[in-house]
Amino acid sequence: MAKRLILAINPGSTSTKFSLFEEENLVFEKSLRHSTEELAGFEKITDQFNFRKDLIMNELIIRKIDISGIIAVVGRGGLVKPIESGIYRVNQKLKDDLNAGVSGSHACNLGGLIADDIASSLPGAVAYIVDPVVVDELQPVARISGLPEIERKSIFHALNQKAVARVYAASINRKYEDLNLVVAHMGGGISVGAHKNGRVIDVNNALNGDGPFTPERTGGLPAGQLVELCFSNKYSQADMMSMLTGKGGMVAYLGTNNFIEVCKLADNGDPKAILIIDAASYQVGKEIGAMAAVLNGKVDAIILTGGLAYQETNIRSITSMVEYIAEVVVYPGEDELKALAFNGLLALDGKIEIKTYS
Repeated sequence: MAKRLILAINPGSTSTKFSLFEEENLVFEKSLRHSTEELAGFEKITDQFNFRKDLIMNELIIRKIDISGIIAVVGRGGLVKPIESGIYRVNQKLKDDLNAGVSGSHACNLGGLIADDIASSLPGAVAYIVDPVVVDELQPVARISGLPEIERKSIFHALNQKAVARVYAASINRKYEDLNLVVAHMGGGISVGAHKNGRVIDVNNALNGDGPFTPERTGGLPAGQLVELCFSNKYSQADMMSMLTGKGGMVAYLGTNNFIEVCKLADNGDPKAILIIDAASYQVGKEIGAMAAVLNGKVDAIILTGGLAYQETNIRSITSMVEYIAEVVVYPGEDELKALAFNGLLALDGKIEIKTYS
């Protein structure tokens, strides 16, 4: 009997990552980075659909993969309505909300759309999304902003945060649901979550203006000065939104969203690059301290993950700020593709509930 193939797709703000699994075994994994200039020609995120899908399909052709053996395509979840953690089969309502960007516009919206498009062309294949970025487990007090018209939202790297949290729990022979953890995902976006007994009870909105700044996002800004900038008649609403997500953070200061390039500048003694890296680490450390307070200081471990976790200076700086709270554990990169494929396999085998988006 032929073994089942599962294609996992993870579109990020600055990358397209995908992998093919044969049952639980990795066949190949590919990670393609996209510069600001490369994506500048696309007016909307959804305009990138064919560009990113073609990258995936071309790689399958180059590797001479028999795509008829793919029975599940699992995409990263996007900015749909707030939903509970889990795996969802892609349906028309989900696609409509991904296209509309009901909770915002981000490349992750393409995950479910590309997965469904590929699966629909293959006999017997199904498309899923897993733990979308709008997984919402916030406790009520975390939703209060200080202004009734604005409620704090749960938009974060749910898939990777929960995946690495479970990996850590398994490494110490504990259940994720029995631990208190602070998990910092550091990539094109940065989210720092307070995980209490398997639920993320507080987390910064990693998409559009909260928490630490990132390679291409502003993070939280002084509100009064932001209002003044909005009404300065220098920028449109679209300009301001693009500053928050896409043209803010490191790219605004240094002209690049490539953290490796920023680190090279710092290694060569560029004082501005050194300052920006130090500031980025500083803000992550501050956010971890805040989430430790959410857990009343009872933290079993602090987990640092994502692409920025490969940079040792960044890790040392953050660790020096927070190691008094709890042990700091580092999982560089992301476990998201493996988590997507593994959840798809569990769904195919009927071992987890397949949820319906409505």
